[in-house]
Amino acid sequence: MNAEHNTISLGAFEFDCGETIPDLEITYEAYGEFDGDNAVLVCHALTGSAHVAGRDRVDSADQARAWWDDIVGPGKAIDTTKYYVVCANVPGSCYGSTGPKSENPETGEPYGTDFPPVTVTDWTEAQRALLDELGIPHLHAVVGGSVGGMNVIEWAKRHPDHVDRIVPIAAAARLDTQCLSLDAIARRAITTDPNWNRGHYYGEDDEPPSDGLALARQLGHVMYLSKASMERRFGRRAAGRDAVRTFPTDAAGAFFPYRDVESYLDYNAEKFTERFDANSYLYLTRAMDNYDLAAGFESDADALAAFDGDALVMSFTADWHFTTQQAEALADSLRAADANVAHHVIDSDHGHDAFLVEPDNVGPPLSDFLDAGVDGKAVTDSVVEDSQESDFAPVHNSLFSR
Repeated sequence: MNAEHNTISLGAFEFDCGETIPDLEITYEAYGEFDGDNAVLVCHALTGSAHVAGRDRVDSADQARAWWDDIVGPGKAIDTTKYYVVCANVPGSCYGSTGPKSENPETGEPYGTDFPPVTVTDWTEAQRALLDELGIPHLHAVVGGSVGGMNVIEWAKRHPDHVDRIVPIAAAARLDTQCLSLDAIARRAITTDPNWNRGHYYGEDDEPPSDGLALARQLGHVMYLSKASMERRFGRRAAGRDAVRTFPTDAAGAFFPYRDVESYLDYNAEKFTERFDANSYLYLTRAMDNYDLAAGFESDADALAAFDGDALVMSFTADWHFTTQQAEALADSLRAADANVAHHVIDSDHGHDAFLVEPDNVGPPLSDFLDAGVDGKAVTDSVVEDSQESDFAPVHNSLFSR
């Protein structure tokens, strides 16, 4: 697969908050060949990177594992033999694009928490500026999951004439109160770690706030899983004999078993702290929490009124982070704005992570949609129905005919 990994300087950049930095760098990866009309922008989730595909490649320092390699590539749902696929790391992250960990050219020191607050709007505008630099005026589609799906929606809101199709997956117009509260606890875990030092911990002799970041990530993992998937995967089993606690415990706690689910959370949190920056976690979660599609408009439908393309909304039945009800509300707003829209609900017990781990369910409707769009091809406008067992009943047939 033809892949390009690069970082481009966009020069001075004014953020949504009104602050400006002298130079914004954006790291991106691109796959396939651009023919003038086949560009697909993929928007990554909270802690993802530009390294969306090419799992066997070892030349990308952004992330050890390509996060959507089962979806993006030759012959896959986002087929890089048909489409020119671009994925850009967002401002505020720590995977190559300018963020808190980057050097402030005016001081020669890392920005830390002097970096301007970032929003999903900033991500969208940085992507638009990057595409301008790459000579891509128009997008065949914008696709993304989780907060990347919010990024997708913002494209339809801010640049409706620059994109034909949008695919927000496991996303919503805004977070609900429960998720806002859990994100607030996660941030407090970081900022109360003594090593956080008000965000300035980048010196040679400084220790990063790894314990706080680990706790924040553990909360995130619990949010991304469902009750059913956790029960099936871990149950109440004790961890294996070789499992070692990475967090301290009290003397009485040593009497009780170290459970398999604890070991899983501890292991993944420890690995996460080796590759991600705590300040970036603060910045990106706040961008997600702050996002509100209706901001500046009377309603979600008003915010989307200028978009007249096609939309495929995808959701998962066991996802309580971004629920099927929230996805259907988004689809309703698109319908009210007279967009061509279908809502595809996937019956899954994986929880929010389903969009990453179920390519056999995500791929076919996504591929059909990219190839055909909605006009005249959809089996039905809305693929959700009332059910006595749940608010929404999934439809398993493909949405679109080839």
